Amino acid sequence: MTRIATYDTTLRDGSQGEGVNFSLQDKLLITARLDALGIDYIEGGYPLSNPKDAAYFRAVRDLDLGHSRVSAFGMTRRKGISAEDDTGLKALVAAETPVVTIVGKSWDFQAQEVLGVSLEENLRMISDSVAFCASHVSEIVYDAEHFFDGYKRNPEYALKTIQAAAAAGAAWIVLCDTNGGTLPEEVAKAVADVRANVSVPIGIHTHNDCDLAVANTLAAVYQGATQVQGTINGIGERCGNVDLCSVIANLGIKLSGFEIIAEDKLRHLTEISRYVYETANMNFRPGQPFVGTSAFAHKGGMHVHGIRKNAVSYEHIDPSLVGNERRVLVSELSGKSNIAEKLGEHGLEQDNELLAKVLDRIQDLENEGYQFEAAEASFVLLVERLAGRDRPSFERLGYHVSVSGSSVGHAVTEATVKLRVGEVLEHTVSEGDGPVNALDGAVRKALESHFPCLREMQLVDYKVRVINGREGTAARVRVVIESKDNDSVWGTVGVSENVIEASWLALVDAFEHKLAKDARRSGVGAALVTS
Repeated sequence: MTRIATYDTTLRDGSQGEGVNFSLQDKLLITARLDALGIDYIEGGYPLSNPKDAAYFRAVRDLDLGHSRVSAFGMTRRKGISAEDDTGLKALVAAETPVVTIVGKSWDFQAQEVLGVSLEENLRMISDSVAFCASHVSEIVYDAEHFFDGYKRNPEYALKTIQAAAAAGAAWIVLCDTNGGTLPEEVAKAVADVRANVSVPIGIHTHNDCDLAVANTLAAVYQGATQVQGTINGIGERCGNVDLCSVIANLGIKLSGFEIIAEDKLRHLTEISRYVYETANMNFRPGQPFVGTSAFAHKGGMHVHGIRKNAVSYEHIDPSLVGNERRVLVSELSGKSNIAEKLGEHGLEQDNELLAKVLDRIQDLENEGYQFEAAEASFVLLVERLAGRDRPSFERLGYHVSVSGSSVGHAVTEATVKLRVGEVLEHTVSEGDGPVNALDGAVRKALESHFPCLREMQLVDYKVRVINGREGTAARVRVVIESKDNDSVWGTVGVSENVIEASWLALVDAFEHKLAKDARRSGVGAALVTS
């Protein structure tokens, strides 16, 4: 088995992506998660670039890392300055990390046109910088920036740059496809040549500008690269870095002969992917391979029919291997297999007549603008209604919402609701920050005295989508509300030409689902307390 070292640069290269910004605490928390996953190297940042990165390297010393080695990143010395006097290199040493990563130019064009130095001076800058840091730090990683572009233009000089770094004491030579424009066969050819001319271990660092970063990384590994650099979820400049989640999954599951991280750690891959998205305040990428919410989601009726017999028919791996899960979606494209699978997930009784009835109704509702993929709670309620098994905990009699403003721009929203619980008529009013907040408050006032369990329920997300935009102000809107309690999260949906009506439909379903869920769990009525 060939051991492949993992090098994560989410905190440095990943943070250069548009819209990505980590606080000091974010960086420390992600470091701990990466260590728990079993990542070998964590690049924490550039200590001279900003106060936050400098503070990170001081604070990370107090983390009890059981596996990962933290690296400080920096550049070769500036032209005309000795390595000993270069402030950037001194900052790298002062970071007191067990690893230092130095980036230098491998492309003659970059050395001459960007740095403005001769090719000979560029070689001295590389050698001096690596040697200086190697005299203070136990492990030096040399990142050969623009290596593949340099190799295509002037292979002899590109090889000289990495040979200079190796001779000066670099423990790793990492070949960088900085512009992300290299093809897999070009990567393979260059890595093979490097392996024949450099004795130290080789790493690979790719960007995704041609959507080939994973393919290029795997091509390099096949040619003998034993370190893979990347970021969680592929975040980074322009089109991003290689997605380390995909690289780890491919090497750990799909390809034989490589050892990367332990099998029990692989099962946390989806978890850390979503943790980084949440920490960076970014939306999940549903179609992201291996770890995306749609990576093992099945919508077509034929597909669901197949996986019910054998999941291998439409899944390339068991989703649990990377901590993900299979999802069956219901839509107008569904067949009875989808409906049956979904009913089975929720433990709902079913028969062929009910399956046909549900499928017909789903198709009608989707034609009106409904979608149940993110609103399974509304789907369950719909099924129970069609089966004649629903027992509503309360009766909706009416609602009213008003918004009043003032000259200073402060708007006040007030909602009034009428509900009947058993024989009790509830007529309540509540103010809120907006219509949904006010309606939520009014419904709670009406129901919480009867159903104390609602006190543990809260709304956590609210999304609105215009369905038929060509209709202008008369267009239908779809509202999806996400709610949670102490043990689960659920989505509900409402559709109307009126956004408040759509919101009301989704909101009431959210309360109904909570009460029905608790009733099923307890095996009795929904904890009704009559006044």
